[in-house]
Amino acid sequence: MTVESVESGASGATARREPPLAGGGLPVVGHGWKLARDPLAFMSALRDHGDVVRLKLGPKTVYAVTTPALTGEVALSPDYIIAGPLWESLQDLLGEEGVATANGPLHRRQRRTIQPAFKLDAIPAYGPIMAEEAYALVDRWNSGEELDITAESFRAAVRIAARCLMRGSYMDARADRICTDLAALFSGMYQRMVVPLGPLYKVPVPANREFNRALTDLHVLVDEIVADRRASGQKPDDLLTALLDAKDDNGDPIGEQEIHDQVIAILTPGSETVGATIMSLLLVLTEHPELGDKIREEVKTVVGDRPVAFEDVRRLTYTANVVTETLRLYPAVWILTRRAVADTELGGYRIPKGADLIYSPYAIQRDRRSYERNEEFDPDRWLPERSKDVPKYAMSPFSVGNRKCPSDHFSMAELTLLTAVIASAFRFAHVPGSDIRPRIGITLRPRRLMLRALPR
Repeated sequence: MTVESVESGASGATARREPPLAGGGLPVVGHGWKLARDPLAFMSALRDHGDVVRLKLGPKTVYAVTTPALTGEVALSPDYIIAGPLWESLQDLLGEEGVATANGPLHRRQRRTIQPAFKLDAIPAYGPIMAEEAYALVDRWNSGEELDITAESFRAAVRIAARCLMRGSYMDARADRICTDLAALFSGMYQRMVVPLGPLYKVPVPANREFNRALTDLHVLVDEIVADRRASGQKPDDLLTALLDAKDDNGDPIGEQEIHDQVIAILTPGSETVGATIMSLLLVLTEHPELGDKIREEVKTVVGDRPVAFEDVRRLTYTANVVTETLRLYPAVWILTRRAVADTELGGYRIPKGADLIYSPYAIQRDRRSYERNEEFDPDRWLPERSKDVPKYAMSPFSVGNRKCPSDHFSMAELTLLTAVIASAFRFAHVPGSDIRPRIGITLRPRRLMLRALPR
């Protein structure tokens, strides 16, 4: 199956086919209430109704894509751009000039600016910072106190991103504010995506006031970070320096708004997704203590009695497979949208120009047609002799094509190192108030994970 313009050869019969409409819609909100009420189950069930299915989100028709092959085609085709309900809901946060939301020539130039910071040969330089933060986490947890894993996970993610990519002690005092702001924003943005009520979100009710407070504070934080770097006169070899020195296509310095939006794009999606994944990893280690035992044994074999270092990550294959399986079952980015920029044909169905498409990595990565024992946590499914049986695009936690996350190798190294250090030091147990049900926002993570770290 291929994505191609209707004008370029799809038959008239194929071009006229319209995807089936999902059942269960309501007047005014359409299927938005199901996406708000139980989105994981709703998106997971759509494949049983077709490879492409129509949904109604308010007055809009949205096309849900449900198979690995077709989601791969959408991600790779120039007929679809970053746009749609997800990105519209993120626009107030990410702006229009950052790498996460830009399209076309602007996006390509921005990728060229930031890509050197994430090249494979650049990542080892971040290793000491990752290891330092991992052991700082372990030291802080040795008290035996109850741990709010939401705060701990996002603090670690923000500090690693900031110290590696925007070096400077000025981030220390701001990490907690960033985490608080992101928690409010990503919850509110999901509601704005699935129930697009427009002006009603400006009504000064408590939820809207909290959203607007967090949004304003985060933008203030970013301006402070940029101003502090400029005032310092320092130019460390990091991503923030690259942005401040970047030129546009005419050779002129890029504008202040683009710098602002790029810093938001560095801090926000990366910290949110990595923090959510750390939470899911700690949930997995709590629910499956045998995994922690095996990781500890691997660390003993590979590392011995010295501290785990970045140079060990490549040989910690079982640990990396635990991370990969966590990304499969608990993808932080569980829903994505695109917009058609031409009349196209997808899976035998006509997709009109301007149509929004939606698909769920969570549903794709748990599909029983792609995975044996699809709901079972099995790190060994990523052994080379078994992983070759996974269908193409059935596992794409960092996306594919020109929208692939530029920090994929950075994030995998960070998560593997953190998991090795933490699992070697502790087992975990739930404490009263822990709520492992999924929290549905723009990202996916446990609702309120409260744990006690039990030293080994």
